[in-house]
Amino acid sequence: MKITRTLAALCLGLAATSTSFAAEPLKIGLILPLSGPFSPYGHNIENGVNLYLKQHGDTFSGRKVELIVKDDTGVAPEESRRAAQELIVRDKVDILAGFAMTPGALAAAPVATNGKKPMIVMNAGTASLTSKSPYIVRTSAAVPQYTVPLGPWAVKNGLKKVVTVVADFGPGHDAERYFTQSFTDAGGKVVDAIRVPVKSPDFGPFLQRVKDAKPDAVFLFLPAGEAPVAFFKGFKERGLAAAGIKVIATGDLTSEDSIDAIGDNVIGVITAHQYSEAHNSPENKAFTQAFYKAYPKERPNFMAVAGYDGMHLIEEALKKTKGDASPAKFMEAVRGLSFNSPRGPITIDPETRDITQTIYIRKAERVDGKLQNVEIDDSLKNYKNPVAK
Repeated sequence: MKITRTLAALCLGLAATSTSFAAEPLKIGLILPLSGPFSPYGHNIENGVNLYLKQHGDTFSGRKVELIVKDDTGVAPEESRRAAQELIVRDKVDILAGFAMTPGALAAAPVATNGKKPMIVMNAGTASLTSKSPYIVRTSAAVPQYTVPLGPWAVKNGLKKVVTVVADFGPGHDAERYFTQSFTDAGGKVVDAIRVPVKSPDFGPFLQRVKDAKPDAVFLFLPAGEAPVAFFKGFKERGLAAAGIKVIATGDLTSEDSIDAIGDNVIGVITAHQYSEAHNSPENKAFTQAFYKAYPKERPNFMAVAGYDGMHLIEEALKKTKGDASPAKFMEAVRGLSFNSPRGPITIDPETRDITQTIYIRKAERVDGKLQNVEIDDSLKNYKNPVAK
């Protein structure tokens, strides 16, 4: 009888614990640039987050999802750090998420560590980011994932003399370093390495340097938005395209939210990346249809998918923990987690907490009147961050 009472009490205790999880909202603090030059990044990620909730419901494992959104204005590490501190201390969030830009993610990492809060990175791409806190998991991509493959591809396709042009910040430095290494290892030669300001660069002098070097191609890494538009306008006006110089680039350059602004100057550009609106799969068809219904004047892009997948990851993790978002249980649940994304199958590496996914080689083309990133090579399946630590 005593044993029976003990077991009954234990069962009641477990039931009460389960009920308490269900009764509490799941607070997710989103830190995104919603003002300033990088506001489109935050807007796209937020679109993906909200679309997931619209499609799948706003309750995860019995817990109502409550989003608390903070604007970190872009490349402003102190703002990102302050926002993370406020969300943990004042708002008592269960999970931090967002982080469009690497400087902000790096600034928030020690806050997540000290506060013992899971931190879902939905865009920032610096290679070593997940090593900066045991609570970070990434649902976007690491820069080396879509730069390293371009080196051997370029050499294989006859582009053996290249000038690199990258934005002068962490991910740009990563892109330059990892492309250069893979390109030279494959037998190519970098004849000039150019770094341009992140904000509002004047491309004129840099394009002249490219023209003078007479390369086969330019390797380009710029943040999505206004910079690629300005680059390609100058590229054409200064006669670089007419001179036969090709452009190979990371896929954020031709993101669907900016490719139309670049216009036909982008046709023929080769990129490597993890997502294209034109990707052919049932999951992407459902995602793009839902996206256009929710946001009829916008196009889905890789940032929206990373936000969407970030919420999917949270929901799947909570299914495994039965609603428990405590840091140890949540982080254990995300290790090795796999599901089919609009981009294709993805897995969270159990050791690095970074994302494993297919990286596609794409060519910018006009398809049925619309500029698209058409996938021409999908052989890089289950591709890990090649420099993960």
